[in-house]
Parts: sequence; C-alpha cells; structure tokens
Amino acid sequence: MTNEKLLNIEDLENNPSTRVPVCLVLDTSGSMEGQPISELNEGINCFYDAVRSDETALYAAEIAVVTFGGSAVLKTDFSTLEHQPDSPNFFANGGTPMGEAMNMALDLLEKRKGEYKASGVDYYQPWIVLMTDGKPNGDSSEYARAVQRTCEMIKNRKLTIFPIGIGEDADMNALAAFSPKRSPLKLQGLNFREFFAWLSKSVSKVSQSTPGDKIQLDTDGIKGWAEL
Repeated sequence: MTNEKLLNIEDLENNPSTRVPVCLVLDTSGSMEGQPISELNEGINCFYDAVRSDETALYAAEIAVVTFGGSAVLKTDFSTLEHQPDSPNFFANGGTPMGEAMNMALDLLEKRKGEYKASGVDYYQPWIVLMTDGKPNGDSSEYARAVQRTCEMIKNRKLTIFPIGIGEDADMNALAAFSPKRSPLKLQGLNFREFFAWLSKSVSKVSQSTPGDKIQLDTDGIKGWAEL
C-alpha cells in the first residue's frame, strides 16, 4: 500500500466530514499549448486557493485530477486539499484519449466510494468536470464504454457531470454523449478562472448542505464563464 493511499484512508478515520468528491478530467493535448494551458493552470490555482480558504470545503471536498494528453494520467488521487499543499501543473502534448481518461476517473470514483463505505464516512453525489478543446481520438471502444458507464450512473443518480468545451474546435457532440440531462457548455474565450471560481462556490454550497438535499446551483454565475 502506498504512503498516499495510507494517508487517504487515515484521513477518513481522523476526519469524519461528509465528503464532496470532485474529479477534474482535463484535456492537456498538444492543441492546448500556449495561452490555453497557461490559463488552465491559473484557473486550477485559483480553484485550489478558494477551496482551501473555505473551512468547510477544506475538510469536505476531495479533489482528484485526471489529464488526457497522449495518454490518460492520474495527476492527483482523491484527497482533501489539506493533504494537497500544491495545485497540479499541466503541460500540453499528445492526442485526446477522452474515453480512457473518463474510464480512469470512474474507476477512481468507485474505489474511493468503497473506501468511504468501509470507513463509515458519508458522501454527496460525486461530480466530474470534463473539459476539452477537441474531439476524442483514443480507442473508440474505450470512449463508448465511458459514455455508457457515465450515462448509467447519471440515470441512477450516482453522478453529476459538467462537460465544458474550450474554443471553436471542441466537439460538443462528443461531450453531449456523456450528459443526457444537461447540455454541455462552452467556455467564453479562456475564462478558466471564472469557471473555477464558480465551481469552488458550488462545491462550498454542497459541502454546507445535507446529503440528499437538492442543490440549486448558481445559474446566474454561469453567465460569467459560459457562452449562453
């Protein structure tokens, strides 16, 4: 068992806060090079800072990050930001294996939910944020499997997904396949910071609610980062 895994299980024993699992599945393919990847890094920094400054979210939100640029990569496994002193930094390269990355994220979620249950820790419905500026070009069977798994979880109310397109070349149909209940949104320009500010407020709102409550997200705030 790795030190990180031991720490994550110890954290469940020492910190009984109800968890908000959020997995960021982020496109870091070659087309994100330059300003897009730079703005994404800035946005992630702002998101981590905002969650850390919220005492409830600091102990409740568990953030995992999976990137896809050439291959699917686990950047950080689920843990509270108390145990993530630095936000991850991204570099752009490679293709867009979206299906592989989504399957990795879903596997991580299933594993972490098992650890919550084993430790008697309650949790809110998990969130996945999927962001891409292109179209999936990994294994088509992996993509199809990821879509099927995601839609099944959404249908069974076991997952909330936020699919976000970046730029003119984002395949909005590929994103829509993951989200039968909510249309994907397109980022205004490179407004990553505005998006992640909205996300941190939403995570904070969930962390202060009771599991099972219907959460009304800030739809007005979406206007600050999405093309509507």
